Amino acid sequence: NSRGDITYDCPQLEPILAPTYGCIVYQEQVMQIVRDLGGYTLGRSDLVRRAMSKKKRDVMERERKNFVYGNKEENVPGCLSKGISESVANKIYDDMMDFAEYAFNKSHAAAYSVVAYQTAYLKYYYPVEFMAALLTSVIDNSSKVSEYIYSCKMMGIRILAPDINRGVAGFSVEKDSILYGLASIKGVGWPVIESVVREREENGPFRDIFDFLSRMEGREVNKRVVENFIKAGAFDSLGGTRKQLMSVYGVYMDGVLKDRKNNLSGQMSLFDIADDETKSGMTVDLPDIGEYPKNEMLALEKEVLGVYVSGHPLEENETMWRKHITNMTTDFVFNEDEKRVKVTDGARVTIGGIIESKTVKYTRTNRVMAFITIEDLVGTVEVIIWPDDYEKNSAYLSEDSKVFIEGRVSVEEDKDAKVICNRIIPFDNIPKKLWIKFSTREDYLQNEERLNKIIADSDGKDIIVIYIESTKEKKEYSRNRGVLADEELTQKLSSVFGSENVRLT
Repeated sequence: NSRGDITYDCPQLEPILAPTYGCIVYQEQVMQIVRDLGGYTLGRSDLVRRAMSKKKRDVMERERKNFVYGNKEENVPGCLSKGISESVANKIYDDMMDFAEYAFNKSHAAAYSVVAYQTAYLKYYYPVEFMAALLTSVIDNSSKVSEYIYSCKMMGIRILAPDINRGVAGFSVEKDSILYGLASIKGVGWPVIESVVREREENGPFRDIFDFLSRMEGREVNKRVVENFIKAGAFDSLGGTRKQLMSVYGVYMDGVLKDRKNNLSGQMSLFDIADDETKSGMTVDLPDIGEYPKNEMLALEKEVLGVYVSGHPLEENETMWRKHITNMTTDFVFNEDEKRVKVTDGARVTIGGIIESKTVKYTRTNRVMAFITIEDLVGTVEVIIWPDDYEKNSAYLSEDSKVFIEGRVSVEEDKDAKVICNRIIPFDNIPKKLWIKFSTREDYLQNEERLNKIIADSDGKDIIVIYIESTKEKKEYSRNRGVLADEELTQKLSSVFGSENVRLT
């Protein structure tokens, strides 16, 4: 809109950059600049283009001298021979180096623009369908699936666990939610999924796990497949807890197999002579053993899906986690398209998450060091702990512990970056605030004694904060009256003052 403000570093640039308002946009423009200003041949200009497209900055830097000053031995005149000053020539080359970070050719620019508009349109107007398709495209890459599931969460899209009666191979859409794809379950091949879907379509949905096992017997559905279905939550809609199903499926499958062998030998069972109505009424009682604890159930999901679906061990700490980190684990992943990681070598960072795994090693001098994997809400990163730091932090290095890691980035060429640990801070060492809301000051004063009795036996680093809604006042209890803001204490306070008036931050 202000084309009169467009300037060019030298007159020779205008015919090259006028179509793009003075900006370098295409690789072809770089080729033309080095030809018209530096005197390069067509072939040599393409070598510069190739170095840019491969992001070979070392090649680009070597070529700078030839571009500015020329090279008689290689028959390159250089910018100075064209009357372009050294400073201007170097600035133009700096601009080309910057452009190399996102260089593409002119034909790609047109095609990519079309694709960018299409995908932006789809993501805006059909976000659930778009994200389901995106997840299906990376169904075999659990780290990418985890990253996109987190994006769905940020967009307000629910991810539903796999379902044996509704799921298909890929991720599918159910109203405003995305149903997990059956093909993402480890150990479950495409032939199994095709067989399940075909049986479901021809003979109706499965009534319970026993109906599923009876109908799918002999169709490549072995014990491992069934176990992984259970762990993933694919049978949740059929009744029974995952723990109950895990305790009975093996025995029932052995019984079905035995019946089949008897049938082959000419023997008949009561089940064989029963009519369909009688068969549908036959059920097997599930043992009264309840469900797995939440963390164990999530761990089993992670085992067979590579990601958490029905929750995440970090969710209860998400606000605190976000507040204290400088980077997420995805920042350390090597991007194949950009040929780099987001973080910078040597940068100081703070990451946080769960210690997924730990490997202890011994140095040549017999000192202990460790390699740990930290998992956050979107992925994992490897952390190296050298002997001096291991000695200071070893007490915090239990698997499944929630910790923050302060350290520096270590970047290797064409690999995921790592973190060199300097300090470990357990989540539990960071004080939480337990807020209790009262409508008025009088309300608080009337309940102060009850409150103090409830917290009297609790001892910890967490801080009680009183909030008066009518005046928006707040009062923090002193640190020497700190409490342990665990589930037991918050439930006690919620039962007395109402869960809507008790909040942990």
